[in-house]
Amino acid sequence: MLGYVDFKQPSFWVSAVSILFNPTFWNIAARQEYHNKIITKLFGGNSRYGCYGLAVTIFSLGIIRDMLYERALRTQPTHPLLDSPTATYTGVGLVLSGNVLVLSSMWKLGITGTYLGDYFGILMDDMVTSFPFNVTSSPMYDGSTLSFLGTALWFGKPAGVLLTALVYAMYRVACRFEDPFTAEIYAKRERERKKAGERAK
Repeated sequence: MLGYVDFKQPSFWVSAVSILFNPTFWNIAARQEYHNKIITKLFGGNSRYGCYGLAVTIFSLGIIRDMLYERALRTQPTHPLLDSPTATYTGVGLVLSGNVLVLSSMWKLGITGTYLGDYFGILMDDMVTSFPFNVTSSPMYDGSTLSFLGTALWFGKPAGVLLTALVYAMYRVACRFEDPFTAEIYAKRERERKKAGERAK
């Protein structure tokens, strides 16, 4: 398979850099917001507007990353085994499944829930446990990964499969940073509620 990856193509490396950059950027930005309220300050002290601003930025970076990925695939060799109706239909199915996970996750979480609102102090009332969160704990990330893989199969490009592996790895790293931190944000809220309840007695 690696014999069908043209590492000399600049577009391949540009796509890889964008895949590495996006989750790195939003994790650093969100941590800075949580500790120093940098984004909130940029939006005149309004945390909700700050979250919306970050949402637009993350969404725009995602669109650019996807365009760079598709452009990279167009310059890569096609593997004969992937140049078949079976591979194409499988790719389409994966893209559709991935989009279902992503869009249903966004529907359940809303803008602030999807785009790191908890780092801005905008916390959800309860944890979402219905679909798609009863299928996977990270439907946004898993859905995006499926879409990348599906696109690679759709185009029949081994380079896309390799870049998808990078997407998967970056999302797993992001989860290792995000999940414990987010859990602590909510745990802190519960501790504060408990203390407030004890003082009220």
